[in-house]
Amino acid sequence: PIYALEPVGAFADDTYATLQDMLASEALPENDDEYIERVSMAGRLSRKTVKLFSGQELPVLKLYSPRGMYGWTINTLVDNAIEAVRQEQQNADEAAIRKSLTAFLHRVYYDLRNLGQADRDRAINYAAINAFQAAESISEAVAIGMELHSIEVEKSPFCRYDSNCWDVKLKFFDPDNGRRAKKIYRFTIDVIDLVPVTLGHVRSWSVPK
Repeated sequence: PIYALEPVGAFADDTYATLQDMLASEALPENDDEYIERVSMAGRLSRKTVKLFSGQELPVLKLYSPRGMYGWTINTLVDNAIEAVRQEQQNADEAAIRKSLTAFLHRVYYDLRNLGQADRDRAINYAAINAFQAAESISEAVAIGMELHSIEVEKSPFCRYDSNCWDVKLKFFDPDNGRRAKKIYRFTIDVIDLVPVTLGHVRSWSVPK
């Protein structure tokens, strides 16, 4: 465990109910339609700590509302994303899309794990969680079987007033053709609030390396 979760505020009861539902779904068999593999939480890190029976001390993450709390499985997320891709690329290869999106999610979940405390880390995490929107944006790449090469995050030079904006760049490559140009998709994420939001339109371009 990394954090202890503490619902607070006017929506504490609703937040507790959501946590109970998520925990119940995580205990279901993996082939169950209601099974939850991963969850996301939007909260603020407090100065409090709690001590577990094992002796480990954990920082307390305060949850102010169910907003930003989601539970999903990778397969379900990919299925929903495929539907989004089909709207943009009607002749897309479903097997190639599924392989590319699954590789994208596994890469982010296992290779780019972080505590979600730094602003840039929150931008990366939001990009991973919001794969449905990302799939619509990167449909051209995933439709031809391209896979994630790297994720770069940098402070955005353009941002609205009183915000904290970061540019997330997803670079894709063709695993079957190393000579094909790589495709970059950039979208700007504002992490000033508890739940980040995407700003503007997604931009894309090709690079030789």
